[in-house]
Amino acid sequence: MFSVDWSLSKRQHTPMRETLTIPVSDGITLAAVVTRPQGAGQYPAVVSAHAYSTDEQFMPMRPIGFSHDRGHLEAGSADFFARRGYAHVVVNVRGTGASGGTYENLGPRTIKDLAEAIGWLAEQPWCSGNLGMFGISFFAIVQPLVAQLSPPALKAIFAPYGYTDMYRDRYYHGGILSHRFMQMWLPSLDNARLKSLLVDEIGQTAFDAGNAEASADDDLMSVDFLRKILTDPLAGQNGMIADILQMPLDNAYFRARSVDYDRGCTVPGYFGACWGVHGLHLPGALRSFQNWNGPRKLTIGPPVYLDRPFYQYHLEALRWFDHWLKENDTGMMDEPDVNLFVVGTGTWKSAAKWPLPETRFTRFYLHENGEMSEREYAAGEGATSFADSPYKRENVEFWSYPMVEETEVCGPMVLNLHASTTDTEALFFVSILHRDAEGKETLLTRGWLRGSQRATDPERSTPWQPWHPHDKREPLEPGAVTEFAIEVRPYAIALKPGEQLGLRIKCADDEAPAQALDAICQGHLWSAKAARVTIHHNAEHPSHLVVPVTAGNRIGTFVSGGRLT
Repeated sequence: MFSVDWSLSKRQHTPMRETLTIPVSDGITLAAVVTRPQGAGQYPAVVSAHAYSTDEQFMPMRPIGFSHDRGHLEAGSADFFARRGYAHVVVNVRGTGASGGTYENLGPRTIKDLAEAIGWLAEQPWCSGNLGMFGISFFAIVQPLVAQLSPPALKAIFAPYGYTDMYRDRYYHGGILSHRFMQMWLPSLDNARLKSLLVDEIGQTAFDAGNAEASADDDLMSVDFLRKILTDPLAGQNGMIADILQMPLDNAYFRARSVDYDRGCTVPGYFGACWGVHGLHLPGALRSFQNWNGPRKLTIGPPVYLDRPFYQYHLEALRWFDHWLKENDTGMMDEPDVNLFVVGTGTWKSAAKWPLPETRFTRFYLHENGEMSEREYAAGEGATSFADSPYKRENVEFWSYPMVEETEVCGPMVLNLHASTTDTEALFFVSILHRDAEGKETLLTRGWLRGSQRATDPERSTPWQPWHPHDKREPLEPGAVTEFAIEVRPYAIALKPGEQLGLRIKCADDEAPAQALDAICQGHLWSAKAARVTIHHNAEHPSHLVVPVTAGNRIGTFVSGGRLT
């Protein structure tokens, strides 16, 4: 790639590959493979750290669409970088592959290992002393954690598709356990040595008491996979998941494995995701861009994730690394920091900030008969109820009127919901839907909230994005109307005239995922009890969805029906 003003490193080297054994300070070694240019010379190094099969990371670049079977092929093309004058190092984290030690679920020792590995690699005769980190998903998750330790040789990270909050992004969406992804993901690890870290920390007696408490939870025990874990929590690989089940609230375990933006890391960071991974990586990309202290870029692409083996971001990463590791001014930092794909247009838009400065956060009120519109409540409006039980998972939907003009929605959303239930708990699953002019419906994004964990932190919350500490449970009073601020993951779409925006409220996942990306954020805990949930929508209880309108919809969707006659 080149322009009239800049050009990237040329494809001029022949790659060679060799294995490495990297020592770390507690006595174990990390297994790695380096691909670098043949012959003498010193080159910047790009490190990709993971927990999967190293051999599989070097599969031929014949990509197919994302699937569970190949979802872990995320290191990218080592030959691509080596041909252009870089050393690409693929390293297994401790407790996986041929690396020593026990897998600690991205704990502090794992991250320290990688910082030490970067220092060791910087001293190798073939390395220039400048290093970056690269890769998606697992490979991206570790990068800002390592950058926080500020290893001197680390000059930049390229970390799209990486969650940054282990509690909120990975294990407990809105405080609701996401268990199916654990079940699907664990077999992808290579030679993983897993155990309970909690039993070592608190002792066997306290661990057994915590496991007994979790086993008394009917919701957990109603899931066969979780019941088997709780029945024999220390057998085989059960320990790591058994720990998670004993920690339903945010705590030090999750904080130690999440990015702490207050640490003031200044390493340049490239972040991103796609609109389709709202249940895993999307929040982390946006969170990092908003809070990163060093130079940063953000790219959010169309909702298709990426092919496997992963290759799409290679030229973008090369431009980033040329700038920071080779002092080749590629002009990248002169361009807008934010690039977003807008669904429905086939085009991108650029900005300097997130949320976008032109955003008009607009309240769409929920009304009787499934209406959702900007108009406020008339006298006498009431409520809508639905049943939730193991035998019948009902839901309610609210739809806007058809748009009269093209309306762009781009940004975070929040559902301010007034609801009551016959139980002491409610698990809210919120889906944002799109309906085209022909009536075809598509899921756009989701939000979740455990009702007993509804408390928000006013210091960290905004009117468009609530922040829930998730540090305690406060049971609901049956029959009492309670307000819930439910964070809905962001999206970007241009609604054409005649199209509608919809809202579905349920207390369980949808019945079946429409595509592979949907499956990533399904498989949550559901209530084992029967309850009736009521959504209140009237002047006293004004339930509404806050929608980020960035273009169009100047005077509303028209209560008349949104159609020109």
